[in-house]
Amino acid sequence: MGIMGKALVLVHEAVPGRGEQEVGTVGPALTGLGLDPLVTTLVGGGPAVPDLAEVAVLVVLGAAESAADDTVPWLGAELDLMRRAVATGTPVLGICFGAQALARVLGGTVGRAPRSERGFVALGSAAPDLLPAGEWLQFHDDAFTLPPGGQALASNDVGLQAFAHGPHLGVQFHPEITPAAFAAWVGSWEESGVAEVLAAEVDLPALRADLVARSAATEDACHDLVARFATHAGVLVP
Repeated sequence: MGIMGKALVLVHEAVPGRGEQEVGTVGPALTGLGLDPLVTTLVGGGPAVPDLAEVAVLVVLGAAESAADDTVPWLGAELDLMRRAVATGTPVLGICFGAQALARVLGGTVGRAPRSERGFVALGSAAPDLLPAGEWLQFHDDAFTLPPGGQALASNDVGLQAFAHGPHLGVQFHPEITPAAFAAWVGSWEESGVAEVLAAEVDLPALRADLVARSAATEDACHDLVARFATHAGVLVP
């Protein structure tokens, strides 16, 4: 099975190379399906965004910023790009911030979650063919509501964790996570001055060790989820 074309992957790092590191296992998962990942960012510039007519899928990754904060300089342009993807039928996979932005574009809302989630969280699934139940890494402060016409796939006491809407999929968790991607996160936190605050909330060395121990399982789960998304979106024939 396979598909051909570009996969546009949006990251949210201006530091050269860091965004590519944060792509984690999503990049190889897309490549394994026959797609050519193009990693770029609207934060401080990056490779030119191609015409969406040339893009098979759009993947939007996590960000430190809130998808509800219209003061973020690049957010308007990114939401507009996502709206155009939805309008043209380009399937969107939104991850964490990306899921929140996707929910907003589709008519849902984004706001502060009742509590932050840090670490691996067990989630069930209302549609196992698309989203297998399992343990997924969470690292977020915001939450989103189900867009009109969407299908809730997973929820917990914090709120909605995953949804489908037509060919699109939004997940609050981080299927792409690897130890190297986590190290890139930590580097960004250290530069922005929030590393000490986060270290007070979660044992970062223990979480890093957990990621190393789970790395093979998380890679397999990411490849599986991306393939299921592509099949659901109609761009991959089993």
